[in-house]
Amino acid sequence: MTPDNDKRRWRAGLLGLALSAAALSAHADTRGEAAASPQSPARTQVEGQTQAPPQESATADKRIALSNNYAGNAWRQQMLAAWQAQTAPAVKTGVVAAADAFTIGENQPTDQAAQIQNLILQGYDAIVIDAASTTALNGAVQEACDAGVVVVSFDGIVTAPCAWKIVNDFHAWGREQVDYMAKRFPDGANLLEVRGLPGTFVDDDLHQGIVDELKHYPKLHIVSSVEGDWAQDVTQQAVAGVLPSLPHIDGVLNQGGEAYGVAQAFRASQREMPVIIFSNAQDELAWWAEQHRKNGYQSIAISNAPGIAVVAFWVAQRILAGEDVPKQLTVPLYHIRQDQLSEVLAHTPKGSVADQIFTRADVEKLIQQTRKAAAPGTEAAAAPAKASAATPAPAQEPKP
Repeated sequence: MTPDNDKRRWRAGLLGLALSAAALSAHADTRGEAAASPQSPARTQVEGQTQAPPQESATADKRIALSNNYAGNAWRQQMLAAWQAQTAPAVKTGVVAAADAFTIGENQPTDQAAQIQNLILQGYDAIVIDAASTTALNGAVQEACDAGVVVVSFDGIVTAPCAWKIVNDFHAWGREQVDYMAKRFPDGANLLEVRGLPGTFVDDDLHQGIVDELKHYPKLHIVSSVEGDWAQDVTQQAVAGVLPSLPHIDGVLNQGGEAYGVAQAFRASQREMPVIIFSNAQDELAWWAEQHRKNGYQSIAISNAPGIAVVAFWVAQRILAGEDVPKQLTVPLYHIRQDQLSEVLAHTPKGSVADQIFTRADVEKLIQQTRKAAAPGTEAAAAPAKASAATPAPAQEPKP
């Protein structure tokens, strides 16, 4: 049900008395400035019947905030751009009163916890969170929930039970990479694994997916694993450091944002270029396209779309409108096949990342599909529903 505003603001006022002015000033927020989102050639499609949306007037006075823990790479910049491009029309047409984005200066859970507390005090009805930690923010999240604020986490999710969670299946990401290598190298292959940021659930889940799927392919062997921190420069240095001691490498498994660094390290070593699985960064997609033109180089790209932030926004809006939304929704991974590469690149500005457009209609269908899958008596009731990954279609403008 829609949170009671009076009750929420009364509780928020009590919270304000507990926070010192010094603590608040020490954690000043910076508002995320985002340019308009570039049009994407991809649009999420999901099956199922669309439920009639709640009356727009139900959330016309509601304010939603985005709490973002980091904006220092192209994925985060595109995430903020997608948020702005999709939420601005919703504000303009009166679906919600505000959809403000805030980014902390450093990727520190303590700073983001203080930011969330500030947003409670400022009277936001819902807070959408890309979290710096799965657990360290749980206290602040619970404070928000206790004050009647709807909390929806995505990408970097929180484990607080009161929060809704919009997730990608990172375990499947790892499995799909191994499956692709098995198809490319049926007689066996030596693989190099580039892991992400140590200690994060994304890195853990993706790596575990790789480990689990390798059990089905005994001819595939990971001969080395390095930490790339989801950064090209770190990856290039790490890969260059281990290459002299490695045998021939047939393929490289990545987590996103490292592929170009891998290619640079192999090129500098003058070793044969392996099959590298890409993500959605424009520079690595451009390199892939160039190699394909030169020598027929082929691969695939798997990633999580920055537009998942928009899914979280519409989920928050529907909760505020009184809809009973499942506590967890799984958004499909973003795939780029070889025959889609040219079209995707044509819509992806230099220095950016390819993205998927998620409209309110997409989110409505995903909610319906998840609810249907979880209903008693259905075969999928034991697991969360996942929207099917569809062939990219031309992007459509949101219609709030």
